Formats: sequence, C-alpha cells, structure tokens
Amino acid sequence: MSKEALSDKNNERIFRNDAGEQLSLRDVVLRIRDKIALDRLATHEIVVGSDSQAAESGSAAFVTAIVVRKVGNGAIYFWTRNNQEFHGLRDRIWKEAFLSIMLAQEIRSTVREVIGDEVFWEDRLEVRCIHLDMGLNGPTKSFIDSIAGMVRGFGFVPVIKPYSYGASVVADRHT
Repeated sequence: MSKEALSDKNNERIFRNDAGEQLSLRDVVLRIRDKIALDRLATHEIVVGSDSQAAESGSAAFVTAIVVRKVGNGAIYFWTRNNQEFHGLRDRIWKEAFLSIMLAQEIRSTVREVIGDEVFWEDRLEVRCIHLDMGLNGPTKSFIDSIAGMVRGFGFVPVIKPYSYGASVVADRHT
C-alpha cells in the first residue's frame, strides 16, 4: 500500500471525505451514524465501488469509494487510495471488485460494532450493492458474468454502468 493510504500510527487505512479531511474507517462509520441520525425515518444506502488508473510501470492507483445515500435525497462519500501491481485489464478489474467487496464487509462489521445491529433490522441502513466499473460496452463486457457472480457469491448485488456511480463517478473522480 502507498504511504498515502496508510496512517503513520498503526498502519490503518486512511479515508478522505469530499473536503479532503483524513479519517479512519471507524471515523467514517461515526459520520454515517451522524448522517442517519438526522432523519430516523429515512432509509440510507451504502454503496461501495472502486476504480483504478494504470501507470506504465505495471502498477495502478486503486480508489475505493463509500457512498452513503439518503434514499431520495442526497449523499455523502468517502474514499481511500492504494497502489498495487496488476497484470492486465482483467486482473485490474478483478482487483477493483475484490477491494470493493472486502471494504463492504468491513463496513458492515464496523457498523455493527459502532452503531449496532438494530440499524439494519429497522431498515434505516443497508449495505448491499457493489458498484462495478464495467459495462455492456467496451473491453470489460466479457468480465461481467464472472465478476458479478463473485459479487453475488459474497452476498452483494452487483451494479454495472451506467448505474454504477460509486465506481464510475465517485471513485473515478479521485483516481
């Protein structure tokens, strides 16, 4: 991982919000808690998506975004970046999907730890969609079935372009 993606204190991944403020995953979940507390009757959805920008050196900057959307009314987002090696487009797209899945699982776990399970039971928050930076047009279309199958295998709903704004808009903004 790059120095930018790790804090100096305890090797913890650093997230940023739209203002560039640095946060831990726990801090992100506390911000999510504060957002959903503003309207206890609303449903909020967390989507996770990744995008990458390849360098000629065989490495890529992978950005994974967390988008917290109040259904029907606005959103906030957070993102993290790390550099990894890759071996072609297929490998890069698989890594993007896997980074999103792993972070979505971490978010569920941290939400349970920090906020509690009841937020899920009361239908106030859901973490179910993984936004993939692939679509029916372009070179990634041949990967859709296999990667979507992996996403479903982990218990998430795969979303592709043009509906995968978490990857193709938010994460892409920071690659």
